[in-house]
Amino acid sequence: MAAANYPPVGFHFKVEFLFDPKGETPPSGNDIFFQSVSGLNFQMQTDTLREGGENRFEHVIPMRNKCTDLVLRRGIFKPKDSTVSQWCLDAFRNFSFAPIDLNVTLLNEQHEPLMVWKVHRVWPKSWKVADFNADKGEVVIETFELNYNYFNVE
Repeated sequence: MAAANYPPVGFHFKVEFLFDPKGETPPSGNDIFFQSVSGLNFQMQTDTLREGGENRFEHVIPMRNKCTDLVLRRGIFKPKDSTVSQWCLDAFRNFSFAPIDLNVTLLNEQHEPLMVWKVHRVWPKSWKVADFNADKGEVVIETFELNYNYFNVE
């Protein structure tokens, strides 16, 4: 009997920020694992044309691709313990940063890569900290909203 091919699960993944283009500086252990990643998608922008004499419909024409924001969530770390938090803090305080690339890697049960999304020209758009609430015993979550130009899937 042939081995069944099942779709991979979406809870085993890692995010690698490529601050050093040569990859000589390993990422911090705090900057690899996130609670969730969303926003790896394209949207087709369109334009609408009306045809003279034809009033029953309009023609919708594709124009260009647009990527939505990449949203990363995780338990909060002090900026001194996280290169990503420090990068965002520097960007918002000094308005001085260079876009970077990052990889989102889906892993199998042996922790080997199944698929890699290579995200290009990433820069911080928003950095949020979850509400503090004495009624709930929850982990404080920080959310990074990142703008990017495009991604490739390998």
